[in-house]
Amino acid sequence: MATTADISRGMIIKLDGSLYSVVEFGENKTARAAAKVWAKLKGVDNSRSIEKTWNSGDNIFPVRVERKEYQYLYKDDTGYSFMDNETFEQVTVQEAMVDAPKFLKEGMQVSVLFNTETEQPMSVELPDKIVVEVTYSEPGMKGDTATRTLKPATVEGGPTVMVPLFVNEGEKIRINTKTGEYVERVKE
Repeated sequence: MATTADISRGMIIKLDGSLYSVVEFGENKTARAAAKVWAKLKGVDNSRSIEKTWNSGDNIFPVRVERKEYQYLYKDDTGYSFMDNETFEQVTVQEAMVDAPKFLKEGMQVSVLFNTETEQPMSVELPDKIVVEVTYSEPGMKGDTATRTLKPATVEGGPTVMVPLFVNEGEKIRINTKTGEYVERVKE
């Protein structure tokens, strides 16, 4: 049994029948009252974000999570299919469980989080940064590097990313999958 003293960022806890990931936490101490522990929680099996406060020392219910490397195969009517790199076992998850489905490419390596109690997948995480090719963009002008002006560019798979004016069609760029923002141009 764990207590509020064991809370850490990234921990997954069971609360009111749902699973939540700890995004941020802290402790409030006052001279008169007992210390309180607060946490910002993001739903793992739902899309809710909540804040929760406990008395210091209260019991919490952490869930053991296992992270496994999988390869993205395809998307069909049943969901997104992934294959274990070691056992070749396949698992299918719904779109809501994938953190950035628009950036998935066939063959991409991802991390799948499993609840060790139920052996069910909880979420799929893409790498923080990926390299994609720009499939359409208005032509840039030479010397357009001084300002931080952005233009829309369509990347492979269809999503649109805001890129600097000097990025052209056919070039490869690195993007952040968590925010969907341009990071840098990639030279071959």
